[in-house]
Amino acid sequence: MRLGGRLAGAIEVLDDIEARRRPVADALKDWGLAHRFAGSGDRAAIGNIVYDALRMKLSHGWLMDDDSATALGWAVLLRQWNFTAADLASQFDGDNFAPKPLSAEQSAAFASRRLEDAPLHVQGDIPEWVQASFEAAFGENWLVEAKALAGRPTLDLRVNTLKANRDKVLKALDRTGVQAANIARFGMRVPAGEGASRLPNVTAELSFQKGWFEVQDEGSQIVSDLVDAGEGDQVLDFCAGGGGKTLALAAAMHNKGQVHAYDADRKRLAPIIERLKRAGTRNVQVHDSLRGLDGLKGHVDRVLVDAPCTGTGTWRRRPDTKWRLTDRNLQERVVQQQEALTEAAAYVRPGGDLFYVTCSLLPEENDAQVTAFCAANTEFSIAPSLETWDKLFGKASPRPLSQNGLTVTLSPASTDTDGFFFCRMRRKG
Repeated sequence: MRLGGRLAGAIEVLDDIEARRRPVADALKDWGLAHRFAGSGDRAAIGNIVYDALRMKLSHGWLMDDDSATALGWAVLLRQWNFTAADLASQFDGDNFAPKPLSAEQSAAFASRRLEDAPLHVQGDIPEWVQASFEAAFGENWLVEAKALAGRPTLDLRVNTLKANRDKVLKALDRTGVQAANIARFGMRVPAGEGASRLPNVTAELSFQKGWFEVQDEGSQIVSDLVDAGEGDQVLDFCAGGGGKTLALAAAMHNKGQVHAYDADRKRLAPIIERLKRAGTRNVQVHDSLRGLDGLKGHVDRVLVDAPCTGTGTWRRRPDTKWRLTDRNLQERVVQQQEALTEAAAYVRPGGDLFYVTCSLLPEENDAQVTAFCAANTEFSIAPSLETWDKLFGKASPRPLSQNGLTVTLSPASTDTDGFFFCRMRRKG
């Protein structure tokens, strides 16, 4: 397919997402099934246009004075892929599959409008109602943080230290362009790339099949490390999901001690069994019912609550969710987080630690939650993370801690990772 056909395909997908309010991945998959002539490179390029359009939907629409799928698709090529209007006219000439050209009104708007004249939430490509929360979280730096969430993410990997070391995996994946990560001790990453470039299919590599590494965002690796689990510990991953953090914890403990992976959603938990086998993990017990945890109440050294959240920290990877998020969704998540913290706290032994993690950057889900929890549960208090951070990552690394050194907030702007919040709470003992 030529560029014109790829743009037309992306516009079809964007129209489908808007009309049916469906996830990007589902819309792209269905388009591929209906257009089997499209090669893998074509599908990747179409996916890149779609994701880029959604990441910067507000600013694209404002500059075009039109947020239709056609306008967004063209804006991607003109703003993000660095084509000129003349370049595109030349490329699309004679291409029967190219979309219709921009209207005179769209072209005039794009030529005359300046983004600095747009409302601030448009410049930051976030929903207007979220702006106040970003201001509360980041102060005068909120716009920089918001804009960083509209960029492309890297492909991040974690070395499984039960089977390999980082040098060994870097050598095995040398042709993929993988590099050592910036902060995570066992992290690696492939740069995001530009335009139609494709990220490598690392899960097809023999080294992946052997269990040498896992796909895991560097931010997720960092918060797993900050739990600081050691050999002989009893650890409970209370909202384990697919098991990414469970695997990291088990490796940090060198397959010693015990990790209990619990999630009430069996569908989310399902992938963990295959992942544990591939990783060679032997110190994990998987639970899909609270009944299996009854004997652990009051006896666990470290309880991790990776709480259900709005996912605002993952907007680079899931930009469609940015535009579906509502205040009602936020309030529902806040209630679920309170319930998860209350349930999980019962398992922490006296003198043990309760860790609260979200992949959100909204203070309502983060600082406000742990402050309220400790106020209502006075046997818990927030414990500093500064010493653990410096021990694990060194003082020279970015130190994205709150001013008092108590909590950690990772973000694309500050640490070049997905957005995460981390807090350690110590139970009196």
